[in-house]
Amino acid sequence: MFDLIPMSGRERNIWNFFDNWEKSFFPNMPAGNMQFRTDIADEGDKFVLTAELPGFNREDIRVDLDRGLLTIHAQHNEETEEKKDNYIRRERHSGTYSRSFDVSAVNTEAIDAKYENGVLTMALPKKEATPLPPARQIAIQ
Repeated sequence: MFDLIPMSGRERNIWNFFDNWEKSFFPNMPAGNMQFRTDIADEGDKFVLTAELPGFNREDIRVDLDRGLLTIHAQHNEETEEKKDNYIRRERHSGTYSRSFDVSAVNTEAIDAKYENGVLTMALPKKEATPLPPARQIAIQ
């Protein structure tokens, strides 16, 4: 059981050094698939996942569950247009965020999620631990 360890593996990736170095020179450069801040608390009978997604509408967020992997996707598209005399200015901003978590220790049928004030909160009830069978000796024939 991995108990909700993020599946990105980014902590041990040497390419992160180059990504961070590039971001220090180009701080306003949009990233293709950025991550968002996530906290996970163990409250005994459940995990509580809190993800910061400010500026997103509920419709922009999707949570998928597939074979013990919970993935949170958030996509934001924004267009603005300003007209003044003959001058027209139009800007577009978009971003895609995605995080995946191992939920093999979670009762996936009872997951509860809510989104309020830019924060996605998910209650992830733990599976009941199955006791190990008693020790026994196997006869050889």
